[in-house]
Amino acid sequence: AGVHRQILFTTVGWFVGYYLTKRMEYMHAKLDRELFEYVRQHPEDFKTAEKRRIGELLEDFHPVR
Repeated sequence: AGVHRQILFTTVGWFVGYYLTKRMEYMHAKLDRELFEYVRQHPEDFKTAEKRRIGELLEDFHPVR
């Protein structure tokens, strides 16, 4: 293949990749907006848990001999 075809395919590939990336970012932003709006409208479903210390989360350490 000639150099002109390689340049053409590279350019086309770059534009297609750019378009697909922008579309993916748009879809994720739209989903995030919808989810955050749902969480904002239904706070009773998403209560924050009380803070616990790290010692309460981990099990007691008993060495095995």
